Amino acid sequence: MYRDPEISEDIRQSMVAWRRDIHANPETAFEEHRTANVVAQALMLMGLPVHRGLAVTGVVATLKNGEGPSIALRADLDALNMQELGSQAHASRCVGKMHACGHDGHTAMLLGAAAHLARHKPFRGTVHFVFQPGEENEGGGRVMVDEGLFDQFPADAVYGMHNFPQMPRGHFAIRTGTMTAFLDTFEITVTGKGSHGAMPETGIDSIVAASQLVNALQTIVSRRTGATESAVVSVTQIHGGDTWNVIPETTVLRGTVRTLDPAVQDRTEAAMRQVCEGVAQTHGAKVA
Repeated sequence: MYRDPEISEDIRQSMVAWRRDIHANPETAFEEHRTANVVAQALMLMGLPVHRGLAVTGVVATLKNGEGPSIALRADLDALNMQELGSQAHASRCVGKMHACGHDGHTAMLLGAAAHLARHKPFRGTVHFVFQPGEENEGGGRVMVDEGLFDQFPADAVYGMHNFPQMPRGHFAIRTGTMTAFLDTFEITVTGKGSHGAMPETGIDSIVAASQLVNALQTIVSRRTGATESAVVSVTQIHGGDTWNVIPETTVLRGTVRTLDPAVQDRTEAAMRQVCEGVAQTHGAKVA
């Protein structure tokens, strides 16, 4: 009977080393070539067969131990396009790229799980270890599925997790039903008429229109979404203008929408279009 659920010290040390190495060398969506090499090499050293190439940089390893159910354990490989400000020894060495969402930890944890299970085999059946590229806004999981992930590696169930630094160490959070939200991204281009900053009356100010649009979009959740429903509309980027004294013709807004229910998702999209059209009409601008 299996009586050793604890991760051994050598595997724990390997997990720390994997995580710090991957953190120091972040790669973004579908460019995780070095990361995939690190993962594949570690898995092969465990004696596991490794498949590569799904969604460009995806890695899948399989551990079989007799007859039984088949499950998949999944982690993500990619980093974000942002600058790390930390000074620790394993801080990002790549300008403008950082593992700010913890995928380096996810990958190290799944490698640790693979090492532990391969060593002890405390189960009957098959475990697929799936390392997914392009999780951040790029739908890498869908690409892997479309390219035949579950045709090649059938699974009765798939298990994944996400770190949550606010939780006490050693705790897990689970719930019945939906755990995480749909993610939709948007880009809105507000087009007005450029003018000199000293003569705004001769143009249509795309920045003012875009600023009011940011505020108006927030009313979709606060005034048009029911108290028992869930939605989050976040504008995360504003880009407009190139110099100090010229009002730009165009300003671009980008952001995300998160919902838990398809009906709320559809209503939120329709409301966003309506709000955009209304703000554009108010300012004499165009929104696309």
